[in-house]
Amino acid sequence: MTTQAWTLLGVFLLVLAVLAWPLGRWLTAVMEGRFRLGSRIESPLYRLAGVSAEAQMSWLQYALALIVFNALGMLAVYALQRLQGVLPFNPQGFGAVTPDSSFNTAASFVTNTDWQGYSGEATLSYLTQMLGLTVQNFLSAATGIVVAVALIRGFARHSAASIGNAWVDLTRVTLWVLLPLSLIFALFFVNQGAIQNLQPYKQVTTMEVMQYQAPVLNDAGQPSLDAKGNPLTTAASTDKQTIAMGPVASQEAIKMLGTNGGGFFNANSAHPFENPTALSNLFQMLAIFLIPTALCFVFGHIVGDIRQGWALLATMTIIFVIAVVAVTHYEQLGNPQFSGLGIDTAAGNMEGKELRFGISASSLFTAITTAASCGAVVTMHDSLTPLGGAVPLILMQLGEVVFGGTGSGLYGMLVFAILAVFIAGLMIGRTPEYLGKKIEAYEMKMVAIAILATPLLVLFGTAIAVMAEAGQLGVANPGAHGFSEILYAFTSAANNNGSAFAGLSANTPFYNVMLAIAVWFGRFGVIVPVLAVAGSLAAKKRLAVTGGTMPTHGLLFVVLLIGTVLLVGLLNYVPALALGPVVEHFMMIK
Repeated sequence: MTTQAWTLLGVFLLVLAVLAWPLGRWLTAVMEGRFRLGSRIESPLYRLAGVSAEAQMSWLQYALALIVFNALGMLAVYALQRLQGVLPFNPQGFGAVTPDSSFNTAASFVTNTDWQGYSGEATLSYLTQMLGLTVQNFLSAATGIVVAVALIRGFARHSAASIGNAWVDLTRVTLWVLLPLSLIFALFFVNQGAIQNLQPYKQVTTMEVMQYQAPVLNDAGQPSLDAKGNPLTTAASTDKQTIAMGPVASQEAIKMLGTNGGGFFNANSAHPFENPTALSNLFQMLAIFLIPTALCFVFGHIVGDIRQGWALLATMTIIFVIAVVAVTHYEQLGNPQFSGLGIDTAAGNMEGKELRFGISASSLFTAITTAASCGAVVTMHDSLTPLGGAVPLILMQLGEVVFGGTGSGLYGMLVFAILAVFIAGLMIGRTPEYLGKKIEAYEMKMVAIAILATPLLVLFGTAIAVMAEAGQLGVANPGAHGFSEILYAFTSAANNNGSAFAGLSANTPFYNVMLAIAVWFGRFGVIVPVLAVAGSLAAKKRLAVTGGTMPTHGLLFVVLLIGTVLLVGLLNYVPALALGPVVEHFMMIK
């Protein structure tokens, strides 16, 4: 890593800690109901909805409430896409989105994945972007946060039959955390140059005439092919360019803060209307990690031992720094095969990079967005070097627990923490316990389900896509890289990230349906067992600390937790990684 890269990483981590500490205090106060003014404002909303703010829910009631709530959200987003052609705020006159793409997008945005198989500015109306996608950016982020808080309550409460009220939790985190933060960040992005309007797209005259090859269309309006099956083209020129407009900054703010990632534009955060300056780029990266970091402090505050939160944060930070160093190193090395083509490789691998940010900022962004289950990009991940591309793959395959999504990162890391103390207990012959709660057979069954759910979805989905003709048709790069593209797609979907190796043509009925199934079960296949663990722990009595109690706030536990995450989280994927990025790396250096 260069001095510039180290400096950027250091500044990022320092500013992040300074911002996340007070946010953690505020989040704790909000979720514990200590924001009195907010409670008075919420009361009329609860009465209108017929919700009793004082009622508590069992873990099963909590889980059912979230599943029903998100299923209704999925239906709403699907309907908006299918009907957008007859709805207002559609100055471009976009028609209905296809059923399979609508299904995929609805499932994706409801589950905080935000996978996009389409180009946003060429497919979705302003109403669909605002009322469908942006609203779900708030609600899916809120869902993740309240699940994390419910699990924390499981550790903090004892002999309790409930873990909170899902409706109250969702309301509080949306009104008093996500909305205020989004307003602040949206105004900042507008100040930096991000656009925010409802104007029609603008057609402008360019300074130079652009020459290009246009496809020759047949009577059916499809590209004509020659005898060898290659598309026929004809020379064409134009001095016109269409400039997309839209309510971008408002979506950009919650896209980052909620670790959603779906871009208003196809180029995502590489587009200057979404990410105008180096300063906006830094604040986008900070926004992605801000709430996941603050939730570590929330954990410490609610369980009554802030050292526990610091231990989890240290674990996440160590793995994250290793990932940043790795991806930056391989991108700065570049591709040695380019040197044989007369291309200067001294600057590293600049293919697919946003020139405004360079390798250092692009590599940091890549590690952040895949560590945090966000999926926003300033770099086309398909253009990363083989081992550089393996880093975001691995970060996702760890279960998105290295900071992870809003809430999902914390509850995922706590699942691994439970597994770590269970392993430690077996090693020393004691009944494992974590924060005064015995970890018994039921908790371990739920932990096993939560850990194995996503690898099963990823590996089975990849295997089916590789074998099926419909899956093979989407691959434009046969061989190891094509396999990596498919593996990346299912890894991103099942782990609710949403970024892509964009060389895969995934906007087909096969991939839209397969990936939609992966995002839904990747989300709720983990949430349900996590809430079951929360309910079980809340019902247990708290054990007194003795001389035989394993400390879970020191360096030894951090090392044990890192080892558990790396070994258990990654071993499932080693054969698949060997067939993809590892093979491709050796092909590159041969």
